Amino acid sequence: MSTPRQIMKSILQGVVPERPLIVPIVFALGAKIENLSPSAYLDNPTKITNALRQIRTQLRTDGVSCYFDSYLELEALGVECHWDSTNQTRTIRPSENAQKGELPPGLRPAEDAAKIPRVKIAVDVIRRLNSLLRDEPLLMAGVSGPYTLAARLTQLDANEIRHGEKPSESALEVAASAITKIASAIVEAGANLIFIREEILPPLWAEECEAWRSLLAPAFNIIRFYEALPVVQLGHEAGATSNLAMIQQHQWDAVLCVPATADSSLESARTEISVLGLALPLALLQAEDSVARIHSEITNRAPVLLTTDGDVPATTDLKRLMITFSSIARRT
Repeated sequence: MSTPRQIMKSILQGVVPERPLIVPIVFALGAKIENLSPSAYLDNPTKITNALRQIRTQLRTDGVSCYFDSYLELEALGVECHWDSTNQTRTIRPSENAQKGELPPGLRPAEDAAKIPRVKIAVDVIRRLNSLLRDEPLLMAGVSGPYTLAARLTQLDANEIRHGEKPSESALEVAASAITKIASAIVEAGANLIFIREEILPPLWAEECEAWRSLLAPAFNIIRFYEALPVVQLGHEAGATSNLAMIQQHQWDAVLCVPATADSSLESARTEISVLGLALPLALLQAEDSVARIHSEITNRAPVLLTTDGDVPATTDLKRLMITFSSIARRT
């Protein structure tokens, strides 16, 4: 039987694997295992490594979620993020001098984004797990997509983007550059699979779609240079039916991962996008009839990977999750 890394390499080479990679995102759960606040957990590579090794003993899927933090790139660029009094949740403090849609003043240069302590912690975790885990799971990490990061930098929400407002060109360029720098550090440390998570996208016409692909190209190139697999994961807002139709008209040097409940026009996407991934809703995974319902969603789509549409919550029963994914894998 092929190992996860062998399956990944076949996908990189454009070969359809015998089965999809099963790669749910399970990272934040480690804070509960180590009895730490999210703030303390994210700052401690030893605790993260220990937690992920414990998760690995129960969740024998194809990947280990080494570092997933949606605020990572914001902090890397010097945006002020503040934890609440219990160190459970963060908020962004907008710059008083910032204009909506434009970059705030005083950001760290994008070329220095990978030098902050939090990115170094992610790199450290990946290096440790690369030496500790000998059963060849894929080491996974996530970064924000350029539109998602640029929107957050410029104080634009999904609804505003959907109705025609856009981040400035300079914001998109800074976002894409920072993402590439951070992805480069992560794959150089030994990561095998990078999720580029695009939660926000404007309505895409041909020109906008090509511009977006151009923003992603440097990250794709560096990830593939290290023989790792880039995965563009679209959130529900980004994966609108109209956007998916436009995206399918372009060639991608990455797996395109769409919501499993996306429009049925993607049911035959295997012939149009040979590297299609599906993100399963967390709510669906916890349903009593989850296996049957998920199987009906993916039967005609033949995805090369299955993941979750977000980080698995701390209340999740790992053994049940493993049984669910194992059952799905046997049916695909």
